[in-house]
Amino acid sequence: MLFEVLLALVVGAVILFVMNKIRGSEVLKTGDGWWGVGGRPEAGEETTIRPFHLSTSDEELEDLHRRMDQTRPVPSLHNSQFNYGFNSEYLQKVISYWRNNFDWRKQVERINQYPHFKTNIEGLDVHFVHVKPKSVPEGTKVIPLIMVHGWPGSFYEFYGLIPLLTEPSQPERCVFEVVCPSIPGYGFSEAPHQKGFDSVCAARVFHKLMKRLGFEHFYAHGGDWGWLVTTNMAQLEPKTVTGLHINFAPPSKPGLLVTLSILLGKTFPKLFGFTAMDLERLYPAVQHLLAEPLLESGYMHIQATKPDTVGRALNDSPVGLAAYILEKFTTWTNKNFRNLDDGGLTRKFSLDDLLTNIMIYWTAGCITSSMRFYKENLSQGLNKPHTRIPVVVPSGYACFPNELMHTPELWVRQKYQRLVSFTPMPRGGHFAAMEEPDKKINKIELQDLATPPPKFGL
Repeated sequence: MLFEVLLALVVGAVILFVMNKIRGSEVLKTGDGWWGVGGRPEAGEETTIRPFHLSTSDEELEDLHRRMDQTRPVPSLHNSQFNYGFNSEYLQKVISYWRNNFDWRKQVERINQYPHFKTNIEGLDVHFVHVKPKSVPEGTKVIPLIMVHGWPGSFYEFYGLIPLLTEPSQPERCVFEVVCPSIPGYGFSEAPHQKGFDSVCAARVFHKLMKRLGFEHFYAHGGDWGWLVTTNMAQLEPKTVTGLHINFAPPSKPGLLVTLSILLGKTFPKLFGFTAMDLERLYPAVQHLLAEPLLESGYMHIQATKPDTVGRALNDSPVGLAAYILEKFTTWTNKNFRNLDDGGLTRKFSLDDLLTNIMIYWTAGCITSSMRFYKENLSQGLNKPHTRIPVVVPSGYACFPNELMHTPELWVRQKYQRLVSFTPMPRGGHFAAMEEPDKKINKIELQDLATPPPKFGL
């Protein structure tokens, strides 16, 4: 039996090696796009970069408070905690804090502490935060870095991380110049007005953004949808993206080696380099293996099929919007939080930070357009070209123990063929940038990826 397994692995490895050599020379292709209202102007698009300053008003807050005051609570079932969704009794406590204690004007000032801008790309006003180091000691290298969020996050989830990246920790190492854009349809970036805006389109737009800012080469980081957008950026222009760092990497199209590792990994873990954490996460009891994806993926089916239906309801109700989004910050942080009366919501986050993220969605009115990103990306399943093309830029992966989907190093290497680092993190879940800013993109790991600049064999 062992001989047959080893033979199958050897044959499979040879096939994969040849295929990867062929695919490794592939570059993701994309055409130009136009997502604005009407047709592309004959004079060409406006390329000005304009400062953006967030503001609020009495009318905006009065409307918000009126809608919260008119909410109709529904009692939760006895002893249900967060197993039926966001617990209604605890939701009332959150809404009470939001209504009576949360200071949106103060949070607007916090958001505005970093420079914000907008620029028109492919017919859309694209919003981004651009933070340069305040001081650069002699001998310290400045590394441009784009960081891309996901759903239901925003550019704000990186606010705890920005100061750690833009201040040099050691002389003669490096410091980062950080760009945090809002994906079109999210936050303060304009939503596409045409169908078809997917992750590859976002990647192309962000390449144009970085070039407009004067960066010929840069590093990229992403989690959640940001993982896919930055991965596509590396596939589109592997000589422009100097290095890639991600903390989410589900297998987009499992190949022979991944399939064999699933079937045989529990019996022969050393053959696949599986660690104790890999075995614990990949081989739970059968009922958990089947139930967990169903428990946490209902939102995805809705958003990948009929986002506009639920989007209209959430866009009208701040309480509904908060329940829908904040539920993800409980169970996606730790699945066991669903068994707590408060959902563990404030064990890793502050209500002020969570509600600031909600307010970005509320004031921008972007919940529907943000959910459409699922339909545009998932409507064709796994048949998109980028699922078949490997990433050949130097890459790093931060593996957080409470991430929604566990990806062993072997699986990550199938897609990211120049994996420089695979770092098991001591704690943290899906929203690691907000939850563990001191661990996420472990700064030293990024510095090691950046110094010295990797040379490409392309």
